[in-house]
Amino acid sequence: MPFCGVIFDLSDCALTDPHPTLPGSDDESSSTEPAKIQEPRLWSGDGWTARVIKNEDDDGWAVAMIKDGEPEPALVGPWTMGRDKKNPKPLDVNAFNTLVKTASEFVRRHEQQLHATLHQRITVTANAGRITVSLDIVPDEDHPYAVLSAHDETGELLAEVRVAPSFRLNRASGLAWADGGFGKPAGR
Repeated sequence: MPFCGVIFDLSDCALTDPHPTLPGSDDESSSTEPAKIQEPRLWSGDGWTARVIKNEDDDGWAVAMIKDGEPEPALVGPWTMGRDKKNPKPLDVNAFNTLVKTASEFVRRHEQQLHATLHQRITVTANAGRITVSLDIVPDEDHPYAVLSAHDETGELLAEVRVAPSFRLNRASGLAWADGGFGKPAGR
């Protein structure tokens, strides 16, 4: 087989890719970056798409913010009417940037709230000393469950049991579990 180099004809070389991308060619970055859209009712960039839509509840307009790769909008809110009082105000760079910031903050707050709901921790003082009791919910679609665990002050695992995802962790239930010897909570 002939040497495959820059000075030789590449048609004589066995290549796995019949159309290789050579370093420095323009095709390298254009295929990974999504095209930006900047239309009066559709604007995309920075991982988001803003779409101005007719508000079905009244005569007004709304804007839907959709995160790239997601099937549903992360945020839908009212949109301003244009000067003719019939059509929506066109999107522009400043409005889009504000919408991206608002939608990103909304998604971040929602993720923080979900995390706080699924992962709860309290510290109680029981017979064994100060104990951190944790409830970690696993939101499986078919068989959701939760794991109740206890750690001492050094972080060593004292106990771990599987409980129903509806288990309510509070000071009283955490203390009762610790004082009861870390057995499976009754009725759970």
